[in-house]
Amino acid sequence: MQEHFSDSNQAEHFDVIMIGAGPGGIYAAYELTKLRSDLKIAIIEAGHRLEKRACPIDGEKIKSCVHCKSCSIMSGFGGAGAFSDGKYNITNDFGGTLHEYIGRKKALELMRYVDEINMSMGGEGTKLYTSIGSSFKKLCLQNKLNLLDAQVRHLGTDINYVVLQNLYALLEKKVRFYFDCPVEHLRVEEDGSFVVITEKGEFTCDECVVSVGRSGSKWLEKTCHELSIPTHSNRVDIGVRVELPAVVFSHLTNELYESKIVYRTEKFEDNVRTFCMNPNGIVVTENTNGIVTVNGHSYEDDHLKTQNTNFALLVSKHFTEPFDDSNGYGENIARLSNMLGGGVIVQRYGDLVRGRRSTKKRIEEGLVVPTLQATPGDLSLVLPKRILDGIIEMIQALDKIAPGTANDDTLLYGVEVKFYNMEVELTDRLETRIKNLYVIGDGSGVTHSLSHASSSGIFVAREIAQA
Repeated sequence: MQEHFSDSNQAEHFDVIMIGAGPGGIYAAYELTKLRSDLKIAIIEAGHRLEKRACPIDGEKIKSCVHCKSCSIMSGFGGAGAFSDGKYNITNDFGGTLHEYIGRKKALELMRYVDEINMSMGGEGTKLYTSIGSSFKKLCLQNKLNLLDAQVRHLGTDINYVVLQNLYALLEKKVRFYFDCPVEHLRVEEDGSFVVITEKGEFTCDECVVSVGRSGSKWLEKTCHELSIPTHSNRVDIGVRVELPAVVFSHLTNELYESKIVYRTEKFEDNVRTFCMNPNGIVVTENTNGIVTVNGHSYEDDHLKTQNTNFALLVSKHFTEPFDDSNGYGENIARLSNMLGGGVIVQRYGDLVRGRRSTKKRIEEGLVVPTLQATPGDLSLVLPKRILDGIIEMIQALDKIAPGTANDDTLLYGVEVKFYNMEVELTDRLETRIKNLYVIGDGSGVTHSLSHASSSGIFVAREIAQA
């Protein structure tokens, strides 16, 4: 349905409003329209519709973030996952704690159901990988590494976009969409209904589903404070993105595609893990609340593949007392990187262990051709020693199962930061202390992945439909 703003002072009323058109909001709307066609539903999104989402960075005229009012990489239909490499991990071992609210069996059932939806919406023909029963598990354990069990459906950035296009084409006939419409406030009325106040006008609804993702973390934190909804500090993941020749990891990626590997450091006993592996992919930047960090994408189309593989190495930090702002800690590290490098910094592994900054000349002479234009520099001036020591240990451990990982020319981009929203206190229905107000997706702090966020949307839709 097309956007329509009433000229009268009367706020338009809906049965259900979804705040945010990321995976949580999209799949909630999909399921709710399927189960309850009688309901009047709206989705209000701060960013653009899918076809209008385009980052101005072209690598030539515009080489760094220009801080658009609405970041097309992080916001808009599809959320931050729209231009990701489209990996849907089917597991309770990572990606969030949804199973702690709804049960392990139910969580897996919902993830498989999301996979079925994706297959029906253009994802058919993409491969489902599994690390369960893999011979690499033994190899990892022999080298003090732990390969986590999971199935992963890799759509690729290109097929993921097609799936989202098809979902939108289906939903626009049944749901009222409001794009470029940031929500300013959420008010609860005496009768239990909600008033959603935006830049473009007010809306009312009987039930409200908040699915604002990580980019909406500041707004959600403020809203929870205003509505006296309890929250708890969450962790932040800090590290680097590694880029190396694809052949180094090909024996792992050909069978598993994405290998989630955890290493416990000898020096500090911190856990370092691989994250978001992109075989034959590219390194990209992303903007979270004005802070430029690094990420990775990969494609299903062979013509779009590169000669490199990239993945993140992350260390989790969780603070309690007297300091409990984990995201603030990560933001300050990322800002330091932005200050020193004007954005993302890149360094050769050999330069890092020798204690010297990388230069443009040394990188150009290396064996790895960077897929992201970044500033050569020294990550030891940005990352805390404890985190950097853990990353170096992890690279040396990975070199034992994938020889070549610790080559001098391996590139490290920094910083990569995964911000987790504070965890909102929710019931086993994913409902706040306020009746009929639900918080889902990565904005809740409960989910940290496409599959978990989408599943949380399906779950809440069923709860609303049955009420």
